[in-house]
This record gives sequence, C-alpha cells and structure tokens, in this order.
Amino acid sequence: MLDVETLHPRDLAEADVRLWREMAAAEPAFASPLLGPDFARAVGAVRDDARVAVIRRGGQTLGFLPHHRRPGAMARAIGSPLSDYHGLVSRAEAGLDAAEVLRAADLTAYRYTGLIDPHGVFGRGERKTAHVIDLGGTDAEAYLEAVRAASPKKIKNWRRLDSKLEREMGTLELVAADRSREAFDQLIAWKREQLERTGVHDFLRPDWVRGLLLDLFQKQTGPFRGLMINLYAGGQLVAGHFGVRLDGVFHPWIASTSPAHGEWSPGQIFLMRAIAAMPGLGLRHYDLGPGHDHYKGAYALSQVQIGDGTATAATMAGRMAHSLDGVMALAGSRGAGPVGRLTRRMDAIASVELTLGGRMRGLVDAFANQAQRRGG
Repeated sequence: MLDVETLHPRDLAEADVRLWREMAAAEPAFASPLLGPDFARAVGAVRDDARVAVIRRGGQTLGFLPHHRRPGAMARAIGSPLSDYHGLVSRAEAGLDAAEVLRAADLTAYRYTGLIDPHGVFGRGERKTAHVIDLGGTDAEAYLEAVRAASPKKIKNWRRLDSKLEREMGTLELVAADRSREAFDQLIAWKREQLERTGVHDFLRPDWVRGLLLDLFQKQTGPFRGLMINLYAGGQLVAGHFGVRLDGVFHPWIASTSPAHGEWSPGQIFLMRAIAAMPGLGLRHYDLGPGHDHYKGAYALSQVQIGDGTATAATMAGRMAHSLDGVMALAGSRGAGPVGRLTRRMDAIASVELTLGGRMRGLVDAFANQAQRRGG
C-alpha cells in the first residue's frame, strides 16, 4: 500500500532531495532541469501552492511527483506552463501506477502536456514530439555538418543571411553567458509582443512568472542556474534565448528576435552559432521543446516523445473526471479546430493565472481572439 506525504518544496528533507537527484541522474529521460528538485524549489519560492508528493511504500521512498494543487483537487505540473517537461520521477523497479498514486495523494486528476514517463507509470496516451539538439559523443562541427547534410537548402540560405546581416549591420557576436539585465528585459518585451501579436495567452504577465525568471537570471552559480545566450549585430541585440540549465542540459523558455531585423531571419543565424558555442559552454543537450516543427526540426536532429492528457485517480471522483475528459475530447478539445484552440487557451489561463482578475482578463482576451479569428 502506498503512503504519500505531500509537502511544499521548501519543506523537503535534504535526504529526499538527494534521493530525487539520484533517481533523476539514473535515468537519461529525467535529465532535464525541469524534472529535478531544484526547479521545484525555484517555483516554490514564488508560488505558495507548489507541492511535491513524496511516494513511499513500507517506509521506502519510491518517487516524487511535483505539482500545483488546484481547485477540485486537480494537480497541474509544477511551474506550468514553463514546465515543458514534467512527470513522476522514480526508479524503474518501483512499479508505480498513476491512478493509485493520485488516490494516495488525495488528488482527483493530474493534467499533463509534456509528460516524461520512461517507466510507464501513466500508461499509454496521446503523444507529441519535442525537439532536441543533442551533441552526444560528437563535436559541434560534426553535428553542424549533419544539419547541413539533412537540410542543404535551408543551411545555404542561413549562410547567405548570416553574411548579409554582418555586411549590412556590423560584426556578429554571440555572447554566452550574457549577463546584461537590459538584454534580459528586451528579450522578455519582444516575447510578450509576439504573444500578443499571435493571440497566445501572455504567460509572462503574472508576477510569479516574472519573479521566477528574474530569480533564475540572477542565479549564476551551481549546476542549476539561469542561462542567457544572445546574438548581437554591430553591437545591437538581434536574437537570444533565456532559460535554465542543469549541468550540460539547457532548456530555454524565451526565444526572441528583434522585429526590426526580421528580414535577416536572426533566429536561424542565432541557432547555428549557438550550436557551435555549446562545447565552450559545457552543454551537450540543447532542448528546443515541442511545437514549431517547421524550423526546429532542421536544427534538432533528435526527438523526444512526450505525453499530453489527463491521468485520473482510482476513485469515484477520478472516474467522473475521466468521463468528463472523454466527453471534451469527443467535442474536439484536442483537435486543431476552434474548440481545441479555445480549450488549450483556457488550460493555459488556468495554469498560469492565480488571481480572479488575471483569469477574467485571460478569458476576455481568449474570447476576443476567437471572435477575431472567425471575423478573419
């Protein structure tokens, strides 16, 4: 029988923190900085509803499920929507089942959008693809040669744009790690403009998100810390990534480019130069996450399959939640149409907005965006 103790990340015993790190290190699929105790603690510093379910059986600790406990005993991935990867970290031999874990943790359901589940705790479900730049045992030049071989036309165009930008705007310089607060603020501003322009919910608006990003930007020591890589042309910032790293794994959240330099496609130029800089930064794994296959796939020669769905508890409330999820799926909540888009928008609002005012504003923006799409 499972025994689950649910704690705020700051209240985890150091022995459990060490064990969590050991479990993550033992399984390559858990290498992301988003899956360890350091990320859970960083989120816990800005959100009081951060929780970790410490799963035990017979006094032995078997695994850790970081989450936010939301209304209705619904659990969401800790740090969502910044937690592009999430899941239950355990050893393969633990033999855990998600429905039983949720029941023992007094949770009705667990909503996931980027599930990492190498041990099959959550069973089979819908999958989507995330993109990874993984140098593996090769050097950066060999990797770039493989990129060129896979997409010769795209890389030829990149070389043309790279030369054109340098010729017309001045010397290109990749700064890594960039410590400029001005550049950090500019990347955030460009990203927020992009979110508004594309009709995506502004996940950077809430105070807790801005606080988390700033805390990580200011943390520059230890294996877990923030990292910003930027490209400058003639001294002007034109593109950059900001995110979090753990040892040799980097997961950027913010990918921004200067709207004024769009004709040179600075995002493409940035990625090729960032790949070349990985060994000097001690990076072997550069995670681009899911979505935007049309450009990520050209640079990320490796893919990871992640889960998207809802796990429910082995309880009456859990079965009701499962039935409701099935009805919503039949209505198109997981499709590419208007119902699917609105469902994903509502899901993002529920994840990131902690105040009634923030949720109401998000809903107004969501319906306005849907009306604009219909009008277009």
